[in-house]
Amino acid sequence: MAGAAAARLRAEIRRRERELRGLRERLAAELARGDAAEQEEDGEREQEEGARGPRQLPAAEPARGDAGDAEDEDGARGPRHPPAAEPERGDSGDADEEDEDDDAKDGEGALGFPAELPPLPARSALSAAEILRYSRQLVLPELGVRGQLRLARSSVLVVGCGGLGCPLAQYLAAAGVGRLGLVDHDVVETSNLQRQVLHGEARRGRPKARSAAAALRRLNSAVQYVPYRGTLRPRSALSLVRQYDIVADCSDNVPTRYLVSDACVLAGKPLVSGSALRLEGQLVVYNHGGGPCYRCLFPEPPPPDAVTNCADGGVLGVVTGIIGCMQALEVLKIASGMGSSFSRCMLMFDALEGRFRNIKLRPRRADCAACGDSPSITCLQDYEAFCGSFATDKCRSLRLLPSGDRISVQRYKELLDARLPHLLLDVRPQVEVEICRLEHALHIPLRKLQEKDEESLRRLQKRISEEKQRTDDQTSLPVYVVCKLGNDSQKAVKILQELPAKEFGSVLVKDIKGGLMAWATKIDSTFPQY
Repeated sequence: MAGAAAARLRAEIRRRERELRGLRERLAAELARGDAAEQEEDGEREQEEGARGPRQLPAAEPARGDAGDAEDEDGARGPRHPPAAEPERGDSGDADEEDEDDDAKDGEGALGFPAELPPLPARSALSAAEILRYSRQLVLPELGVRGQLRLARSSVLVVGCGGLGCPLAQYLAAAGVGRLGLVDHDVVETSNLQRQVLHGEARRGRPKARSAAAALRRLNSAVQYVPYRGTLRPRSALSLVRQYDIVADCSDNVPTRYLVSDACVLAGKPLVSGSALRLEGQLVVYNHGGGPCYRCLFPEPPPPDAVTNCADGGVLGVVTGIIGCMQALEVLKIASGMGSSFSRCMLMFDALEGRFRNIKLRPRRADCAACGDSPSITCLQDYEAFCGSFATDKCRSLRLLPSGDRISVQRYKELLDARLPHLLLDVRPQVEVEICRLEHALHIPLRKLQEKDEESLRRLQKRISEEKQRTDDQTSLPVYVVCKLGNDSQKAVKILQELPAKEFGSVLVKDIKGGLMAWATKIDSTFPQY
């Protein structure tokens, strides 16, 4: 009981400290606005007196809104100066940051997206500290003081804090972008750490958006970070996109790509889109400089069973890093006024060959449903229904077969324990079989079945014949098909159901729902997960 009371007291103290920090941040924002006004007046007086000072730039149009709920949920943070009693956040500060995440889990609008954000302070000059910090890029003629001030007044929404979003956000924060919005519904998992470089082992189980914000804050505390814990939805996407100058799509699913693109078209915002899979990557800038939008290139979504993500197809972490850095480069060029290199062409990266190439894109389509001359899309729609798939990689399960053609891993375990005659067919690629396998399974990759490979079919026919001898050929032999997640196994069942009975005899083919990963979580906890 005493321990529970102490935990509640600590949580209350942390909440009060958060409220105090929020008040400090609001005060800092008001002071920054006052300082900016004074700097403008000083600049005008210096010009009248003939004094030479930093170039004065017109203030960018501020984002509309007020503080709202953003600060209440550990959101928009201005230049942060920790109080004397608060330890400076470094590698040793993970425990404190994790406590903040625990507070968020307790409530306080953790999943709600703030309706509006306060405007970024107007800037007319760089401080001495900023000149020192950004000196290496300030001396670039293409950027200079003018470009750096534009970066400081720019806001970027990063959709996805994973393999692409982590390096992207890291370099934007380091370069001094004024505000970074970080959207992600997921939590940090062990399998993320190979490529999602803002997160660490101590952050496992924490919301990715908050984990990324904490890491970025240690890198550059002068940037405002707004973490959004939740899935981007049609009801919130447009209002959110309108609050930012540039959007970076670092998502890993088709519905979100359509959603973000349509929202950017309706809001008139440029979209820097990246993707990476296996050893390849792509980069395009949509809805910018008269170039096409995502729908111009892909008016219709691909079939759900034709889409492969990183969990299924794999990806080398450095590939996501390269594409994420390229996205950051394009964002910085657009924000600073240099312009984009990929609004009319697509960058293709082949890591195996070490080669980049550009593919010229067709121009904006006049008949495009989103950005055409007479667009039919005037509001955001149900993109999961449009694409026939989920807007998260947590829901990768396809439904290609009726329920009668599928069995659960629990039911298969019962059949296995009863030693009933059957054949288990593993249709995963060879590289996955080398990671882990069930020893009694026959391995034939799905690709071999799709190609009607003669040798593979002979092996299958032989095993079926051997197993049928145990049943005295009196009943149909059950053939159960398994893969990693239960998606490829369904495709294989359809192929096997069409095999000629004259050659393969009477068989009853079903797939195992959830595949070997369901086996690992529900049947055998020692079976490797990947």
